[in-house]
This record gives sequence, structure tokens and C-alpha cells, in this order.
Amino acid sequence: MRSRTTTIAVLAWLFLASGANAETLLIGIAAPLSGPSAILGKQIEAGAGLAAEANGAQLKMVDDGCTADGGAAAARELVAAKVSVVVGFLCTEAIEAALPILKDASIPVITVGVRTESLTDRRAKTGWPVFRLGPRGDDERNAVASILTRQWQNELFAIIDDGTIYGREIAETLRAAAEEAALKPVFVDTFRPQLDNQIGLIGRLKKAGATHVFAGGDGSDVAIMGRDAGQLDAGIIFAGGETLRTLPGEVPYAQGTLMIAPPEWADIAAPKVLDAFAVREIVPEGYTLPAYAAVEIAKAALALAETSGKPVADALTAQDFSTAIGPIRFDGKGDLTENLYRVFRFNGAHFVPAETK
Repeated sequence: MRSRTTTIAVLAWLFLASGANAETLLIGIAAPLSGPSAILGKQIEAGAGLAAEANGAQLKMVDDGCTADGGAAAARELVAAKVSVVVGFLCTEAIEAALPILKDASIPVITVGVRTESLTDRRAKTGWPVFRLGPRGDDERNAVASILTRQWQNELFAIIDDGTIYGREIAETLRAAAEEAALKPVFVDTFRPQLDNQIGLIGRLKKAGATHVFAGGDGSDVAIMGRDAGQLDAGIIFAGGETLRTLPGEVPYAQGTLMIAPPEWADIAAPKVLDAFAVREIVPEGYTLPAYAAVEIAKAALALAETSGKPVADALTAQDFSTAIGPIRFDGKGDLTENLYRVFRFNGAHFVPAETK
């Protein structure tokens, strides 16, 4: 992987040294720069802008408004500007309206925020040249199922959910994976969310003998369960999904609570890049670092396409790219080849990486 990544970096340097014209180096940035999602769009703008300065790229910024009309208008503007790659997009409506237009112009897209599974699953039918620098919609529940069936194969575990679509889907995926692995939970139930206490639920879990519980629901509910389990001396370790990243409120998480989630980008980003963010007083949060990495990938792919004579979309496929957030590789559909979700354990103050089996 190191040698392939080094090769791509060398090609990028040769591309710059060759004096390629500015038109070839123009990267489009599509993001919601107005409306309710503008704060997220500004993160993309900030990260991409810093990456462009560091990598000698030129950017064409457009506002997609997070709407279908906005996405189509943004795509037409980017085609007219003759960009070679488009980075950004946070909303399904905007990118789905933009992709047919960009496809006709042979302009690939690296999205940093759209998780809709069908976006890449339909590639064989749509031919959309889209690459996803972030999780798919089903990555979380698949990671929960894969990780916990390994971690808890010798534990007395329970699966509960809050009755929402999110909670039911993630809990059912875990239950199905456990059944396939010949594991049977000691307790399965739906709990009432947003209660001041969960004493009754903890009592039932304790009676069933559960020592480990996955809860599909909000972090505040998991925090209350952890508190009540401690008060009843139930000896239960709770686990949840990415929703636990949100601060739970007045009740803190119990020490030892597990969270299955992607890493915080700032925790794994290259120190040199973080220093550059600090100098410019840009907080490396949200989509800033993925946008930075996407511009790095776009620049390297343009270099590879230039030297190989292949389309940029081909250059983006099955290559290892060295980025500010680590090595990145897209599969044949345009998804990341590696599921980003990991296990984190609450140490009383923060969620920190946990050892896995």
C-alpha cells in the first residue's frame, strides 16, 4: 500500500511540474452555502480552500442549497466552468439531481456527506461516477453486528431498541447476525425512550441475567440506563451506536459504556495539516478534514489520469490515496473499501479507542 501511495504522490508532483494548464486543475466544490445547512457547507468550503492552497489547486465554489433544484443548477454551473472533479454534496436530493448532468460531462464526484446506500448501489444501472468519502447508511448497523457478535460471543447479552426506525433497524441487524453466529440474546425488547429513569427495564435485564446490553436509541437514554444499572448494582455494560457521540445531557455516560462509531477526524489527522488549520484559525470539525482529504484525492487522481491517459473516474477506482486523514481507497461501486466504524469506551470523561477481539 505504501509503495502504491508513494507512486500516486510522485505522479501528482510530476503533473504539477509538467506545467499542466489551469483548466485541467480546476476542482469544483458543491455545498449548501445558504439555508439551514449552510454551517456545514462552510465547513466544506473552509477545508477544501485550505487543501487547495496547500496543493496548488484552483476551486470553483457553488451553492447547491441542499435541494434538487440547487443541485441541478450547481451541476450546470460546474460543467460550464469545465471543472475536472467535483467535491462536496451533503444532501441526497442535491447530488441525485446533479449526477446525471455531471455524468454527461464525464465529471466524477467525491461526496463527503451523503450516506444514502442506493447512491452507489445503483451504479451498474445509473453509471453515475460518484465516490463516497464517508460511511454508507448501512455501515453503522453492519459494524455493530460484526463487532459485537465477536466481542460478546461468550457473554450474556441483550438487545433493546427505542421503537424508532433507526433503533429497530440497528437492533434487528445485530439480532440477525447473532442468530447466524449461533448466538442467542437472553433478552430482547423495545423500551420507552425519554423517561426520567429506566429502573423497570434494568430490573428486567438483571432478572434475565444480562451482563452486556446493546441499546438502539439516543445517547441520553443509554446514559440513564447506565446510571440506573449502577444504582441497582446490576453489573451491566451498555453499548450504543454513533448517537452516543452527542452529549447525553445532565446524566453522564457510565464508565465503560461502549460506542460503535467512526473516529473523530481530528484525532487521526496528520499533525502538519492540523497545524495549518490552527494557523488559519479554522476548527478541524465536521466536514472540514474530509473536504481537505477529498481535494487531495481529486488532485492526485487528476495527475494519474493525465499520465495514464485514462478517465479521472477510472483513476479514482481501486487506488490507494494518501490523505490528511489516512489512506483512502474506493471500491468498484465508489464506496470506501474499509468500514470506518470502530469501538470506543467511555473512560469517565471521554470516549477513547477500545481494544477489540
